[in-house]
Amino acid sequence: MSKRNSQDAKRAARERLRAERERQAKRDKVRRQLLVGGSVVAVLAIAAGIGVAVTKMNSGSDTMVSNADWKAAAKKTKFAKPANTSGAKGTTVVIGEEGAENTLEVFEDMRCPICATFEQNVGENLTKGMDDGTYKVKFTMGTFLDEIDQIKGSGSHNALSALGAALDVSPDAFVQYKKALFSPENHPEENDDAFSSDAKLIEIAQQVKELKGNKDFEKAVENGTFDKWALEMSAAFDKDKSVTGTPTLKLNGDKLTDEGGQNAPMSPEQFDAAVKKALSDKGKAQDAKK
Repeated sequence: MSKRNSQDAKRAARERLRAERERQAKRDKVRRQLLVGGSVVAVLAIAAGIGVAVTKMNSGSDTMVSNADWKAAAKKTKFAKPANTSGAKGTTVVIGEEGAENTLEVFEDMRCPICATFEQNVGENLTKGMDDGTYKVKFTMGTFLDEIDQIKGSGSHNALSALGAALDVSPDAFVQYKKALFSPENHPEENDDAFSSDAKLIEIAQQVKELKGNKDFEKAVENGTFDKWALEMSAAFDKDKSVTGTPTLKLNGDKLTDEGGQNAPMSPEQFDAAVKKALSDKGKAQDAKK
Protein backbone atom coordinates (compact mmCIF):
# COMPACT_ATOMS: atom_id res chain seq x y z
CA MET A 1 0.00 0.00 0.00
CA SER A 2 1.35 3.41 -0.94
CA LYS A 3 2.00 5.95 1.78
CA ARG A 4 0.40 8.45 -0.58
CA ASN A 5 -3.14 7.14 -0.74
CA SER A 6 -5.30 9.21 -3.08
CA GLN A 7 -8.29 11.01 -1.68
CA ASP A 8 -10.47 9.56 -4.42
CA ALA A 9 -9.64 6.04 -3.32
CA LYS A 10 -10.54 6.84 0.29
CA ARG A 11 -13.56 9.13 -0.19
CA ALA A 12 -16.09 6.39 0.49
CA ALA A 13 -14.32 5.38 3.66
CA ARG A 14 -14.23 9.01 4.79
CA GLU A 15 -17.99 9.42 4.38
CA ARG A 16 -18.77 6.24 6.29
CA LEU A 17 -16.45 7.15 9.11
CA ARG A 18 -17.81 10.69 9.34
CA ALA A 19 -21.28 9.42 10.14
CA GLU A 20 -19.96 6.93 12.66
CA ARG A 21 -17.78 9.52 14.36
CA GLU A 22 -20.73 11.89 14.75
CA ARG A 23 -22.75 9.16 16.44
CA GLN A 24 -19.92 8.41 18.84
CA ALA A 25 -18.75 11.98 19.45
CA LYS A 26 -20.30 12.30 22.89
CA ARG A 27 -19.07 8.91 24.04
CA ASP A 28 -15.58 9.60 22.75
CA LYS A 29 -15.49 12.89 24.62
CA VAL A 30 -16.23 11.39 28.02
CA ARG A 31 -13.98 8.38 27.42
CA ARG A 32 -10.91 10.44 26.52
CA GLN A 33 -8.09 10.01 28.94
CA LEU A 34 -6.85 13.20 30.51
CA LEU A 35 -3.24 13.34 31.61
CA VAL A 36 -2.43 16.09 34.10
CA GLY A 37 0.99 16.34 35.72
CA GLY A 38 1.77 12.77 34.73
CA SER A 39 -1.31 11.43 36.54
CA VAL A 40 -4.26 9.71 34.94
CA VAL A 41 -7.51 11.57 35.60
CA ALA A 42 -10.44 9.24 35.21
CA VAL A 43 -13.32 10.82 33.35
CA LEU A 44 -16.69 9.63 34.51
CA ALA A 45 -19.25 9.03 31.80
CA ILE A 46 -22.77 9.15 33.22
CA ALA A 47 -25.02 6.73 31.44
CA ALA A 48 -28.18 5.51 33.18
CA GLY A 49 -26.66 6.67 36.44
CA ILE A 50 -23.54 4.51 36.05
CA GLY A 51 -20.09 6.10 36.19
CA VAL A 52 -17.41 4.44 34.12
CA ALA A 53 -13.80 5.05 35.13
CA VAL A 54 -11.45 5.09 32.20
CA THR A 55 -7.88 3.96 32.91
CA LYS A 56 -6.80 3.47 29.32
CA MET A 57 -8.48 4.96 26.32
CA ASN A 58 -8.93 1.80 24.35
CA SER A 59 -8.75 -0.97 26.93
CA GLY A 60 -11.38 -3.50 26.00
CA SER A 61 -13.32 -0.92 24.02
CA ASP A 62 -14.85 -1.12 20.58
CA THR A 63 -14.83 2.68 20.30
CA MET A 64 -12.19 3.96 17.92
CA VAL A 65 -9.43 5.89 19.66
CA SER A 66 -8.01 8.76 17.68
CA ASN A 67 -4.43 8.63 16.52
CA ALA A 68 -3.61 11.87 18.36
CA ASP A 69 -5.13 10.67 21.65
CA TRP A 70 -3.34 7.32 21.48
CA LYS A 71 0.04 8.93 20.85
CA ALA A 72 -0.49 11.57 23.55
CA ALA A 73 -1.21 8.87 26.12
CA ALA A 74 1.69 6.69 24.93
CA LYS A 75 4.17 9.54 25.33
CA LYS A 76 3.23 9.79 29.01
CA THR A 77 3.96 6.13 29.73
CA LYS A 78 7.23 4.74 31.00
CA PHE A 79 9.43 3.46 28.18
CA ALA A 80 10.03 -0.28 28.05
CA LYS A 81 11.52 -2.27 25.22
CA PRO A 82 10.57 -5.89 24.61
CA ALA A 83 12.96 -8.74 25.18
CA ASN A 84 14.55 -10.14 22.02
CA THR A 85 15.30 -6.70 20.61
CA SER A 86 18.51 -4.70 20.31
CA GLY A 87 19.52 -1.08 19.90
CA ALA A 88 19.10 1.78 22.35
CA LYS A 89 15.33 1.91 21.79
CA GLY A 90 14.83 -1.76 21.02
CA THR A 91 13.80 -1.04 17.44
CA THR A 92 16.11 -3.64 15.92
CA VAL A 93 14.12 -6.86 15.68
CA VAL A 94 16.08 -9.64 13.99
CA ILE A 95 14.78 -13.22 14.01
CA GLY A 96 16.49 -16.30 12.61
CA GLU A 97 19.88 -17.95 12.75
CA GLU A 98 22.38 -15.49 14.14
CA GLY A 99 25.06 -16.80 11.80
CA ALA A 100 22.99 -16.42 8.63
CA GLU A 101 25.06 -14.31 6.24
CA ASN A 102 22.06 -12.81 4.46
CA THR A 103 19.50 -10.40 5.94
CA LEU A 104 15.96 -9.97 4.66
CA GLU A 105 14.35 -6.72 5.80
CA VAL A 106 10.56 -6.62 6.00
CA PHE A 107 8.64 -3.33 6.28
CA GLU A 108 4.91 -3.56 7.08
CA ASP A 109 1.98 -1.73 8.67
CA MET A 110 -0.42 -3.89 10.66
CA ARG A 111 -3.52 -2.24 9.15
CA CYS A 112 -2.24 -2.60 5.58
CA PRO A 113 -4.51 -4.91 3.51
CA ILE A 114 -1.77 -5.56 0.95
CA CYS A 115 0.56 -6.62 3.76
CA ALA A 116 -2.14 -9.04 4.89
CA THR A 117 -2.41 -10.46 1.37
CA PHE A 118 1.38 -10.77 1.19
CA GLU A 119 1.54 -12.61 4.51
CA GLN A 120 -1.31 -14.93 3.55
CA ASN A 121 0.27 -15.81 0.19
CA VAL A 122 4.01 -15.61 0.84
CA GLY A 123 4.38 -15.84 4.61
CA GLU A 124 5.12 -19.56 4.68
CA ASN A 125 7.89 -19.21 2.08
CA LEU A 126 9.41 -16.27 3.92
CA THR A 127 9.40 -18.19 7.21
CA LYS A 128 10.91 -21.26 5.55
CA GLY A 129 13.92 -19.26 4.34
CA MET A 130 14.34 -17.88 7.85
CA ASP A 131 14.11 -21.31 9.46
CA ASP A 132 16.53 -23.01 7.07
CA GLY A 133 19.17 -20.29 7.48
CA THR A 134 18.94 -18.81 3.98
CA TYR A 135 18.59 -15.44 5.71
CA LYS A 136 17.69 -13.89 9.03
CA VAL A 137 14.79 -11.44 9.02
CA LYS A 138 14.79 -7.89 10.31
CA PHE A 139 11.28 -6.56 10.94
CA THR A 140 10.51 -2.83 10.86
CA MET A 141 6.88 -1.93 11.46
CA GLY A 142 5.24 1.37 10.52
CA THR A 143 1.99 3.07 11.52
CA PHE A 144 1.39 5.48 8.63
CA LEU A 145 -2.15 4.23 7.98
CA ASP A 146 -3.21 5.73 11.30
CA GLU A 147 -2.14 9.11 9.92
CA ILE A 148 -4.36 9.11 6.81
CA ASP A 149 -7.21 11.60 7.23
CA GLN A 150 -9.88 9.39 5.72
CA ILE A 151 -9.20 6.37 7.93
CA LYS A 152 -7.56 7.85 11.00
CA GLY A 153 -7.47 5.71 14.11
CA SER A 154 -4.94 3.97 16.31
CA GLY A 155 -5.07 0.33 15.16
CA SER A 156 -1.60 0.31 13.61
CA HIS A 157 -0.03 1.72 16.78
CA ASN A 158 -2.03 -0.49 19.13
CA ALA A 159 -1.35 -3.69 17.17
CA LEU A 160 2.35 -2.82 17.04
CA SER A 161 2.39 -2.39 20.82
CA ALA A 162 0.73 -5.80 21.17
CA LEU A 163 3.34 -7.29 18.83
CA GLY A 164 5.94 -5.89 21.22
CA ALA A 165 4.22 -7.75 24.04
CA ALA A 166 4.35 -10.95 21.96
CA LEU A 167 8.02 -10.39 21.17
CA ASP A 168 8.66 -10.02 24.89
CA VAL A 169 7.40 -13.59 25.23
CA SER A 170 9.53 -15.02 22.41
CA PRO A 171 10.54 -14.43 18.77
CA ASP A 172 8.30 -17.30 17.68
CA ALA A 173 5.33 -15.80 19.53
CA PHE A 174 5.96 -12.56 17.60
CA VAL A 175 6.04 -14.36 14.24
CA GLN A 176 2.96 -16.48 14.97
CA TYR A 177 0.97 -13.56 16.39
CA LYS A 178 1.76 -11.38 13.39
CA LYS A 179 0.58 -14.24 11.19
CA ALA A 180 -2.66 -14.49 13.17
CA LEU A 181 -3.30 -10.73 12.96
CA PHE A 182 -2.78 -10.77 9.20
CA SER A 183 -4.91 -13.89 8.63
CA PRO A 184 -8.08 -13.68 6.49
CA GLU A 185 -10.37 -14.32 9.45
CA ASN A 186 -8.77 -11.69 11.68
CA HIS A 187 -7.48 -8.83 9.55
CA PRO A 188 -10.00 -5.97 9.30
CA GLU A 189 -10.80 -3.86 6.29
CA GLU A 190 -8.46 -0.90 5.90
CA ASN A 191 -11.07 1.57 7.17
CA ASP A 192 -12.03 -0.63 10.14
CA ASP A 193 -10.00 0.34 13.22
CA ALA A 194 -10.65 -2.97 14.99
CA PHE A 195 -7.07 -3.28 16.20
CA SER A 196 -7.53 -0.21 18.41
CA SER A 197 -9.39 -2.55 20.76
CA ASP A 198 -7.19 -4.34 23.32
CA ALA A 199 -9.94 -6.91 23.76
CA LYS A 200 -9.80 -7.75 20.04
CA LEU A 201 -6.02 -8.11 20.08
CA ILE A 202 -6.16 -10.40 23.12
CA GLU A 203 -8.94 -12.45 21.53
CA ILE A 204 -6.82 -13.08 18.44
CA ALA A 205 -3.81 -13.95 20.62
CA GLN A 206 -5.69 -17.00 21.91
CA GLN A 207 -4.89 -18.61 18.54
CA VAL A 208 -1.16 -18.52 19.36
CA LYS A 209 0.09 -21.32 21.60
CA GLU A 210 2.50 -19.22 23.67
CA LEU A 211 0.02 -16.38 24.10
CA LYS A 212 -3.14 -18.35 24.88
CA GLY A 213 -4.09 -17.59 28.46
CA ASN A 214 -0.78 -15.77 28.96
CA LYS A 215 -1.64 -13.26 31.68
CA ASP A 216 1.67 -11.40 31.40
CA PHE A 217 1.05 -10.82 27.71
CA GLU A 218 -2.53 -9.71 28.32
CA LYS A 219 -1.46 -7.34 31.09
CA ALA A 220 1.17 -5.79 28.81
CA VAL A 221 -1.46 -5.20 26.11
CA GLU A 222 -4.04 -3.76 28.49
CA ASN A 223 -1.53 -1.54 30.30
CA GLY A 224 0.13 -0.34 27.12
CA THR A 225 3.52 -1.50 28.39
CA PHE A 226 5.09 -1.20 24.95
CA ASP A 227 3.10 1.79 23.64
CA LYS A 228 6.09 4.12 23.75
CA TRP A 229 8.26 1.45 22.13
CA ALA A 230 5.69 1.29 19.29
CA LEU A 231 6.23 5.02 18.73
CA GLU A 232 9.99 4.47 18.53
CA MET A 233 9.58 1.60 16.07
CA SER A 234 7.28 3.71 13.93
CA ALA A 235 9.86 6.51 13.92
CA ALA A 236 12.54 4.02 12.79
CA PHE A 237 10.26 3.00 9.91
CA ASP A 238 9.76 6.62 8.87
CA LYS A 239 13.51 7.27 8.77
CA ASP A 240 14.01 4.90 5.84
CA LYS A 241 13.10 7.15 2.91
CA SER A 242 13.59 4.33 0.41
CA VAL A 243 10.43 2.71 1.75
CA THR A 244 7.53 4.32 -0.07
CA GLY A 245 4.90 1.66 0.53
CA THR A 246 4.14 -1.57 2.31
CA PRO A 247 5.06 -4.31 2.13
CA THR A 248 8.65 -3.53 1.19
CA LEU A 249 11.30 -6.24 1.18
CA LYS A 250 15.06 -5.82 0.99
CA LEU A 251 17.58 -8.63 0.79
CA ASN A 252 21.05 -7.48 1.78
CA GLY A 253 19.93 -3.90 1.21
CA ASP A 254 18.46 -4.40 -2.28
CA LYS A 255 14.71 -4.37 -2.85
CA LEU A 256 12.97 -7.59 -3.77
CA THR A 257 10.32 -7.04 -6.44
CA ASP A 258 8.08 -8.95 -8.80
CA GLU A 259 8.88 -9.31 -12.50
CA GLY A 260 7.76 -5.73 -13.14
CA GLY A 261 10.45 -4.41 -10.85
CA GLN A 262 8.09 -2.09 -8.95
CA ASN A 263 6.11 -4.01 -6.34
CA ALA A 264 6.92 -6.58 -3.69
CA PRO A 265 6.51 -10.19 -4.85
CA MET A 266 2.97 -11.24 -3.98
CA SER A 267 3.06 -14.94 -4.81
CA PRO A 268 5.26 -17.77 -3.52
CA GLU A 269 6.73 -18.24 -6.98
CA GLN A 270 7.58 -14.55 -7.36
CA PHE A 271 9.13 -14.43 -3.90
CA ASP A 272 11.28 -17.52 -4.37
CA ALA A 273 12.43 -16.29 -7.78
CA ALA A 274 13.32 -12.85 -6.39
CA VAL A 275 15.31 -14.35 -3.52
CA LYS A 276 17.13 -16.73 -5.85
CA LYS A 277 18.04 -13.91 -8.22
CA ALA A 278 19.23 -11.62 -5.42
CA LEU A 279 21.46 -14.31 -3.96
CA SER A 280 22.80 -15.18 -7.41
CA ASP A 281 23.59 -11.53 -8.09
CA LYS A 282 25.37 -11.30 -4.76
CA GLY A 283 27.47 -14.35 -5.58
CA LYS A 284 28.44 -12.94 -8.98
CA ALA A 285 29.41 -9.64 -7.41
CA GLN A 286 31.58 -11.39 -4.85
CA ASP A 287 33.26 -13.49 -7.56
CA ALA A 288 33.98 -10.36 -9.58
CA LYS A 289 35.87 -8.85 -6.66
CA LYS A 290 38.20 -11.83 -6.35
